[in-house]
Amino acid sequence: MNTPLSWIKDFVPELDCTDQEFVDAMTMSGTKCEGYERLDKNLEKIVVGRIEKIEKHPDADKLIVCQVDIGTGAVQIVTGAPNVSEGDLVPVVLDGGKVAGGHDGGPLPEDGIEIKAGKLRGVESEGMMCSIEELGSSRDVFSDAPEDGIYIFKADSGVKPGDDAAEALGLHDTVFDYEITSNRVDCYSVMGIAREAAATFDLPFKYPEVKDTGNNSGQASDHISVSIEDMDLCTRYIARVVKNIKIGESPDWMKKRLRASGIRPISNIVDITNFVMLEYGQPMHAFDLSAIAGNKIVVKRAKDGDVFTTLDGEERKLDSDVLTICDGEKAVALAGIMGGENSMITDSVHDVLFEAATFNGPNIRKSSRRIGLRTDSSGIFEKGLDPNNAYDAMERACSLIEELGCGEVVGGRVDVHAKLPEKKHIAFEPERINEYLGTDISRDTMLSYFKRLEVEYDETKNELIVPSFRQDLLSFADSSEEVARLFGYDRIPTTLPKDSGQIGGLPFKLRVEKLARDTACAFGFSQGYCYSFESPEVFDKLRLKADAPERGAIQISNPLGVDFSIMRTLPLNGILGSLSVNFNRRNENVRLFELANVYIPKTELPITDYPDERMQFVLGAYGDIDFFELKGVVEEFIYKAGMKERVKYEASERPYLHPGRQADIVYDKAVIGYMGQIHPLTAKAYDMAKTDVYIAVLDMPEIVKRASFEPRYAGLAKYPAVSRDISMVVPKAVRAQDIDDIIVQRGGKILESFKLFDIYEGQQIGEGFKSMAYTVVFRAKDKTLSDDDVNAVMKKILNGLEGLGIELRS
Repeated sequence: MNTPLSWIKDFVPELDCTDQEFVDAMTMSGTKCEGYERLDKNLEKIVVGRIEKIEKHPDADKLIVCQVDIGTGAVQIVTGAPNVSEGDLVPVVLDGGKVAGGHDGGPLPEDGIEIKAGKLRGVESEGMMCSIEELGSSRDVFSDAPEDGIYIFKADSGVKPGDDAAEALGLHDTVFDYEITSNRVDCYSVMGIAREAAATFDLPFKYPEVKDTGNNSGQASDHISVSIEDMDLCTRYIARVVKNIKIGESPDWMKKRLRASGIRPISNIVDITNFVMLEYGQPMHAFDLSAIAGNKIVVKRAKDGDVFTTLDGEERKLDSDVLTICDGEKAVALAGIMGGENSMITDSVHDVLFEAATFNGPNIRKSSRRIGLRTDSSGIFEKGLDPNNAYDAMERACSLIEELGCGEVVGGRVDVHAKLPEKKHIAFEPERINEYLGTDISRDTMLSYFKRLEVEYDETKNELIVPSFRQDLLSFADSSEEVARLFGYDRIPTTLPKDSGQIGGLPFKLRVEKLARDTACAFGFSQGYCYSFESPEVFDKLRLKADAPERGAIQISNPLGVDFSIMRTLPLNGILGSLSVNFNRRNENVRLFELANVYIPKTELPITDYPDERMQFVLGAYGDIDFFELKGVVEEFIYKAGMKERVKYEASERPYLHPGRQADIVYDKAVIGYMGQIHPLTAKAYDMAKTDVYIAVLDMPEIVKRASFEPRYAGLAKYPAVSRDISMVVPKAVRAQDIDDIIVQRGGKILESFKLFDIYEGQQIGEGFKSMAYTVVFRAKDKTLSDDDVNAVMKKILNGLEGLGIELRS
């Protein structure tokens, strides 16, 4: 956003500071200035001169000798410019003066070019007549400048010999370049920047004078009707009619404003729309009313395949997401982007329809990209404009039309809109703001800051009423920011942050996840990160049945390819793929883990768009590891997570795991995960048929639900322990877990611990049996146990074991 200082001073007349002071103050108050440029940099001793007499150079065919009146006398200047005549008013740099650059329009030298009196082919020359490029500008903004020659002031420009030429051209100005954040849409206008300047320097803000317009030749609704078919894409459309248009040049003051902003003046009607767009940040458009079929405007979506020719003469292919402005028969403009060739303003125009509207910002941005056309208007519309601003901009444009005598504004307006946004209310909490900022600013001072920003105060409700153009003010944090920036960020004292007295740290869920990482790393596992997007072919590699619920994965609407077309419902493919890469690169022993999210579609009512996103703690390894070591890693993590109950393992039938070497992990009667060896066919599908691959998966939401990091104190034992060993012959069908359950159920309160310390199968044990030996430890908290106490409990345990077909070894 580039804004000339002279235009800002139209709104803030009392502004008086250096350019650098302005940059520093605006930046510190939140409107960051990237830099500034003086338009008259290196322009010295340049005045208006009138050519009184032209003679041929006596010794050069292409040079002429001019006698030039500079107000204080006449000077002689030798030039080769082909476009000058006697009586022309031209810019003249005098002896010892400077110009910004050369006539070729190349890069400007840092210190300019000094002009000195001298002789050209033997004839004295006391200065130089200047082209627009030598004055540091270009034909891009001075369209009346010749392509190769001296700039000539128009006869009716009002300048006379001796006048300051830079002043006459509007070059005594500074243009500031701002970095505007996307939430400050109001600052994409001169008025918005001026408001900020007035608030920053605590000076009065002067609104432009807007006069009521409209003659007695009827109402706008007599000449045009407006309907909006897609109100979601156009929330407001205002139309006014101007009759008896007089196309001509704009006044010098308007030209200077446009040129300083980098826009080339064209004609009064076009210049007014550009002027209002810069001043109010509201793009406008003008149609030739005679080209509007049926005297009606319809705002609606285009049809797929429609072709439209824009003002630049290019054909644009449209689709149904592009919003168009249509008349009774055809499209006449691409909404918010560019008008059509079929309704453009020409010199023969008689009546004009003016448009000011509010369009859906994201739609304008996407449409602009799809059709390959980005304009100044689309760049503003895509930010999302205030609907109330469209009304103000239209009134300003019509006021300028009458002021400049460009035509006769018809009374009234056609204004079609959705419900206009109401002013937002924010609770005014000065004490909280001071606590938030670490300041001690009085209530009245804060209210004075908000008054500068045109934020009203409702004393009865103690609320701030936000003007509609400040779409960024929504909450307490926003109001605090306004106080901070007008108070001065550099004035806010350094203070220690206030806290609640609690010890900082990770949230509980993240502590459990950190424990998972730490435990895995302690056992030699390395963390991996795998894609959440997968291919449907993964389900075949994992041998899932056609009706398996895991196959009902969420489809990606715009996938990069079939390999990334669904959201994973199982966490195995990524880790198995990583293990496969390592195995095929001959890494002998690999242990990997991942904290991976799976995405389970919702099936219960009401169904939402969001899946059940569950984190899984996945361990995968091959090489120097087996089922029981991986089981130990799982149990270590569960123990450190404060889950003190016994973990059980129950048979499972997962098709991607080995049928005889897999188990569900059960805790507190709930399945919290599973583990096992990868099925040989699945291993083959991942090119790992020649090794045994083991995986374990824990459902982290179930872990987090049951985890606890609260320390549990147990005093030192006061009484001695009693241990007994049990050596048993056990049927092979009986699991160690079944024996554990009997010991726990019948051990009672005096059971302290037990441990399986030996298991044997061989010739000394009968076929179909195995030998198992346990150490069982008993201890009472209130007395020393006698043999009778221990024997009674052991008898219960042995009776329970007999029910499993277990016999004691002699």
